[in-house]
Amino acid sequence: MVDAVLDRLTRLHPKVIDLSLDRVLTLLDKLGHPQLRLPPVVHVAGTNGKGSTVAFLRAFAEAAGLRAHVYTSPHLVRFNERIRVAGQLLDDAALIALLEEIEAVNDGAPITFFEITTAAAFLAFTRTPADLTILETGLGGRLDATNVVERPVLTVLTPIAMDHEQFLGGRIEAIAAEKAGIMKRGVPCVIADQGRKVIKVLEARSLEIGVPLIREGKDFFLRATPDGGSHYKGTSVEWTLPAPGLAGAFQLRNAGVALAAIERLSRTEKPPVIPEFPPAALALGMKSVHWPARLQRLSKGPLVERLPAGWELWLDGGHNPHAAEAIARHARSWRDMPLMGLFGMLSTKDVDGYLEPLAARFHSLRTVTIPGEATSLSAEDAAAAATRHFCMDAAPAASVEAALDALVASHSHSPARVLICGSLYLAGKVLEQNG
Repeated sequence: MVDAVLDRLTRLHPKVIDLSLDRVLTLLDKLGHPQLRLPPVVHVAGTNGKGSTVAFLRAFAEAAGLRAHVYTSPHLVRFNERIRVAGQLLDDAALIALLEEIEAVNDGAPITFFEITTAAAFLAFTRTPADLTILETGLGGRLDATNVVERPVLTVLTPIAMDHEQFLGGRIEAIAAEKAGIMKRGVPCVIADQGRKVIKVLEARSLEIGVPLIREGKDFFLRATPDGGSHYKGTSVEWTLPAPGLAGAFQLRNAGVALAAIERLSRTEKPPVIPEFPPAALALGMKSVHWPARLQRLSKGPLVERLPAGWELWLDGGHNPHAAEAIARHARSWRDMPLMGLFGMLSTKDVDGYLEPLAARFHSLRTVTIPGEATSLSAEDAAAAATRHFCMDAAPAASVEAALDALVASHSHSPARVLICGSLYLAGKVLEQNG
């Protein structure tokens, strides 16, 4: 039933794709401007780490006993994942009723899928009390449907890199300018460490509209400690905490950005937007954070059971060169067993940019065409790209299961680690197949 409603909404998509806020603002006007009645909003944009940063923010808030509305995209398996109301995902019946209400109000007007579902999230959030609203942009920032919130309490910019060039521009400065569009006059902005060209754009925008910047490496940092924990230092506080519960050294950055947001909202703002967090709540949030398909180890399920004893199966949905570089850096610590790869990617993505830092790290790689995705790169083309980037054993496979079987057959004499990577769409299919 949910899929039937979503299919109808998809058919409302404008014939010409143009990034604009006009359509969503018209719909929100008919709904009574729910975007103006949300609990305090933290608005998160960036290229990589958005979802993980949101996951840390939610984990910290919930560990401290706060109720948080959260809007994220895309979903991996079920659309319900996108809208979390005061900590709870909507069940199918509630979601169908909400979407059909929005559909009726929209009355057949052209509108994108993301715009209409963003409006649905805002309406749901106004109907249940909460302490905080955490919004993740879908694409870009300036003209993203979530950017209709006029006065967030805080904006956050995670690392900005090349992605979605067909919509955001072919130069990193243009992409940074679009992401910086979530900044609001006088509203502080927490920013992760960025490249030199990106920082210049963000600083110029912040000076233009009077935005206080809270910068990683200057105003805050989170470092790993020799005992396996982490240490956060901000402008007003230091916290000794466990290591992040998400795998990958790059998650220290995402956790640090989230902690800087918590510090700003609970300690720096006068009056505080949210209560001061006890260190025990932050420690619990660090350990309990969960965000699927971000260097996630799969520990059970039918795909795991296809592997011999001692083998590991990991999943990551990163799909741009910046994400691949982060995985490649983390892979340097995986020296205890060979690394195998299972790779699939959309044809609209930069396959060569993704594989350049990563392909040669695979002992063997099997490629798949992503099931059900019309714009998937073919398994044959993906294998050819991996070979171009010095993966010495890359070959196409007919399915995820066939790829796993082929990897086991290529290295049956000792345990190995398999990383499934290249696309969030592939990650979603894998999670669905694995139960």
